[in-house]
Amino acid sequence: MSKQYTTSILSVDELSNTQLKDIVNLYLEYYDGSSESLVLSDLKSKTKILILFFQKKIVGFTTFEIYNKKWFDQSIKIIYSGDTVVHKKHWGQQSLAFSWVRHIGELKKKHPNTPIYWFLIVKGHRTYKYLPAFTSSFYPHWEKNCDDLKPLLNTLAKDKFGNLYNEESSIISFERSYGHLKSEYAYPNENEKKNEAVQFFLKKNPEYINGNELACICSFDDENLRPFTKRILYPKGEVA
Repeated sequence: MSKQYTTSILSVDELSNTQLKDIVNLYLEYYDGSSESLVLSDLKSKTKILILFFQKKIVGFTTFEIYNKKWFDQSIKIIYSGDTVVHKKHWGQQSLAFSWVRHIGELKKKHPNTPIYWFLIVKGHRTYKYLPAFTSSFYPHWEKNCDDLKPLLNTLAKDKFGNLYNEESSIISFERSYGHLKSEYAYPNENEKKNEAVQFFLKKNPEYINGNELACICSFDDENLRPFTKRILYPKGEVA
């Protein structure tokens, strides 16, 4: 991690008024269809936030909630990701992602016998690319058949979004947008258009530019992690 970047994981209720204002302003710089009150309401529906600082200034964040779920008589843990925003000047840094993966590693060590699943809703192609970056299999996937994950995804998404969620398409459609990328940030560049994950996301969720979100899920079982992810989780070759 660059010495200029630092990260911090806080409970949402720990955030100061100044931090809340900076987070709202950063979100609204990149998203239309929202407002200060909507951003704050969504933020307070999560439990944790990972903040990215550059020279002590907030330049990115990702929100999430960790909760328990009973699934076929087994206790599992769900990491539910909300919004992820990084200032354009800091696109390409890996500090936010590395810190997030390390946090999952800490969770795995505390609960070594409990399956952990990442449940995220995606409103842009850049966020969807985190799935193939971190894991080998996930749902929905452009090539692999991961239908075994679909029943759990449907249950989690229905719990959160009710009839707004379409079980067949895995799309969450709102009556009106609660936040969609501004047009200058919404579309992939020429290099991104060549990426299979980006191509799939655009096909799967063509109305993302109007605020539709794609519900996704993956397992954080060690066998499903990319070597890159394992190196972050287990830097000294340790095992879960």
